[in-house]
Amino acid sequence: MDGASHPAAQATDYPDSYYAASAAPAPPRPRLEGRHSVDVCVVGGGYSGLSTAITLLERGHSVTLLEGARIGWGASGRNGGQIVNGLNAGLDVFERRFGKDIAARVAKLVMEGGDIIRDRVARYGIDCDLKDGNVFAAFNARHMRGLEAKRDLWASHGLDSLQMLDRAQMQDHAATELYCGGMIDTRGGHMHPLNLALGEAAAVEQLGGTIHESSPVIHAEPERARPLVRTAHGEIEARTLVLCGNAYLKGVVPGLEWRVMPVSTQMMATAPLGAEHARALMPSDTCVEDVRYILDYYRMSADHRLLFGGGSVYGGSDPRDIKRKLVAAMLKVFPSLSGTPIEHAWSGNFALSFLRVPQMGRLGSSTYFAHGYSGHGVTGSHLFGRILGEAIDGDLSRFDLFSGLPWLPFPGGRTFRVPYSVLGSWWYATRDRLGV
Repeated sequence: MDGASHPAAQATDYPDSYYAASAAPAPPRPRLEGRHSVDVCVVGGGYSGLSTAITLLERGHSVTLLEGARIGWGASGRNGGQIVNGLNAGLDVFERRFGKDIAARVAKLVMEGGDIIRDRVARYGIDCDLKDGNVFAAFNARHMRGLEAKRDLWASHGLDSLQMLDRAQMQDHAATELYCGGMIDTRGGHMHPLNLALGEAAAVEQLGGTIHESSPVIHAEPERARPLVRTAHGEIEARTLVLCGNAYLKGVVPGLEWRVMPVSTQMMATAPLGAEHARALMPSDTCVEDVRYILDYYRMSADHRLLFGGGSVYGGSDPRDIKRKLVAAMLKVFPSLSGTPIEHAWSGNFALSFLRVPQMGRLGSSTYFAHGYSGHGVTGSHLFGRILGEAIDGDLSRFDLFSGLPWLPFPGGRTFRVPYSVLGSWWYATRDRLGV
């Protein structure tokens, strides 16, 4: 594959997002030059790769990390910044598809991703505006029944952080008449996602790891006994290779590419609203996401901007006018923001798996991968990075749990998977509108 065709090779600086504009200072890392033989090579400088690297370095391994653009350039530095516990597929889905024993084992892990984030923020002194509280907003009685069922199911597994909210309590989190109620996860939260990634990269280097930016992988031989990856200017042969490119490894490892589908989601940031106005709109300073199939999500930034995101474009393309698309949705929630300037608007891709269950596994004996967090990558990627690190260090117990789960390709194959998914989303969106 030609390096120029790799998405990260075309844009080695950050997109014009609020996060990039407010990012903490970070040194540029040199690109990979020449040939190298290393212990562990991690491909991908997002949360999965960084979490894997930190886990291994804390256990005494030597790690070299390759990033095609800049640390956190992909979804890890563009997302909603919401710490949403659990995986996209709920525990009910795990019970139904894989049985109660598997669901019980997964239930023991659903809080771990958020705990990893908080631990690393504290341990490595990462300044990323970390705050507590993640709220799910309901539009109708069906949504409320779904939230109550989730709370009860989690409680049956000993998870007690979910609390139901009536209409009045919901307004403590979002001062709008749009919702009939909701649910708060007191162990959820929100933060500046790019600054989290940059802080984790600093931790990797503090622990002795090496990071190369502007080094998109253009060729990989993952099934060799000592896997090999090649960039435009260098080459690495590793004892162990870890592929964490998620939605941005297009064409490099075809066997992985068709397991997931890139989906873009959009965000924008208003001009600063001032502390008083921000507090009036979101008094508790939690983050909010609604529970529709095509959802909106939002929160206040540390400098009192509303960060508002939503929508999905299957296939990973960007809509023509992000602001127009999102402003209309924002004004349904907060009509008083009509006329408020929008200072940043951006888009990013996440990798969607058909079952909404993240995937991890091996290619050959020495290459590991994880991807397909399906919109729940902030916590899922930190968890899966730790599990990958454990496996490489010799403890395969949790790796075997997820690598042993069956996965299904998208119906319609390469040609029709996008229109199939669009049709499915239209059906679920219609159900949300009708409340059935």
